[in-house]
Amino acid sequence: MDENKTDETIPKPRPNQYTVVCALLASVTSVLLGYDIGAMSGASILIKEDMKITYGEQEILVGVLNVFSLFGSLASGKMSDCIGRRYTIVFAAFTFLLGALLMGLAPNYWFLLVGRMVAGVGVGYALMIAPLYTAEISPAMSRGLLTSLPEVFIVFGILIGYIINYFLATLPLHLGWRIMLGIAAVPAIAIAISVVFMPESPRWLVMKGKIPSAKKVLLKTSRSPEEAEERLQEISTSTAAIAADQGNRNIVWKELLVRPTPAVRRMLLTAIGMNFFMQASGNDAVVYYCPEVFRAAGISNKKHLFGVNVIMGLSKTFFVLVSAFRLDKFGRRPLLLIGSSGMAVSLAGLGLGSLVLYKSAEKPLWAIILSVVAVCADVSFFSIGLGPITWVYSSEIFPTRIRAQGSSLAISVNRLVSGVVAMTFLSISKKITFGGMFFVLCGIMVMGTVFFYAFIPETKGKSLEELETLFEKNPKGKGDEQGTQMAAV
Repeated sequence: MDENKTDETIPKPRPNQYTVVCALLASVTSVLLGYDIGAMSGASILIKEDMKITYGEQEILVGVLNVFSLFGSLASGKMSDCIGRRYTIVFAAFTFLLGALLMGLAPNYWFLLVGRMVAGVGVGYALMIAPLYTAEISPAMSRGLLTSLPEVFIVFGILIGYIINYFLATLPLHLGWRIMLGIAAVPAIAIAISVVFMPESPRWLVMKGKIPSAKKVLLKTSRSPEEAEERLQEISTSTAAIAADQGNRNIVWKELLVRPTPAVRRMLLTAIGMNFFMQASGNDAVVYYCPEVFRAAGISNKKHLFGVNVIMGLSKTFFVLVSAFRLDKFGRRPLLLIGSSGMAVSLAGLGLGSLVLYKSAEKPLWAIILSVVAVCADVSFFSIGLGPITWVYSSEIFPTRIRAQGSSLAISVNRLVSGVVAMTFLSISKKITFGGMFFVLCGIMVMGTVFFYAFIPETKGKSLEELETLFEKNPKGKGDEQGTQMAAV
């Protein structure tokens, strides 16, 4: 016990620069989704005016990318196990590049829809592989910071999309939205090139029996040869059981879905529940349709609408950076509970402001200010908690032998719920008003906060190989010290 207390007082070592660079390069993949969310929030308004599409067609256009990202997430686990994490990143970037070109050159609505379907598959691959690769290459003490980087880049991509929307708002309709969507090809090309400078995941190399190659990577990503050797032994031990099951191609899915151990069952409940509430919170839909919400509030000028988006994007960016740099100090659980409860309060305020604006012909200034502040607070609390921590949990809690498939399953739920919310947000809001919709989302976040309190354990500072023991002995996050001691025996 004294040793544990002493360890708490010792400053945690920083990851070496090579590990940080590798994590940054992998996480840039997440810019693809972020940029699409930001750009599409403005482009969808221009597309609606240019192509004269209905609200239903607008919802389908926005949400279809998220639905098709489900297929990419499901397929990414198998592909990343077969060809490696690095080449899966290349495939994700190439697929999104093709989708971006199809969207930018789209002559009609259906061509544009196909482009978003293709881009969605690429997004699904990117969302799974970036945090997975980063978790597998990171030491335990810095894993929270490094595996939250994908969310940082999603938010950064959203901000870039907002800024580009703002500056292109005055272009002719038929040209503005095409440039907004087509320019996404640029980061896709940069991501594919960046893979040249990244090593393969050491855990994947061990799974494939390439021990010398894995050791070389660990020597580069560890602070000392002793740390590299210790990590190699942990990885080798955790993957030893895989060799005995190589003849059974379905062993991983059976362990996940047919005969899961109590620990694996809790991991699935945690990862799927967290990904469900991340998207059921409506955050993506709020970001996508924020201009529609404020246009209903009486703000009609496109520059002003997109200007509010930029303010929201700056707020998200600031708070996701705060969260990323505090995850390994304060832990996942406290930030998650603060973020989810803050979202519930913010959505209640947004619902009140929107309801007053809906019922008032004069559009009182205080209600507009309340709505703007509440929506910025909502996305900021999301960036503190659910945004980065969902990716951290999804990529770190599963054992090596089932990590790729477990992560892809959880993220598939994420994308499915995101697509459903995005494709129904406007329709439901038309029936119960935007205010009513935000009150519903508030209720969902109250339930989410209760779920997180009951089921989410603290994983700060524990190696990937220790977490299975944590979920066996400590499903509700209590008694972390005893769990750590048992794992160390």
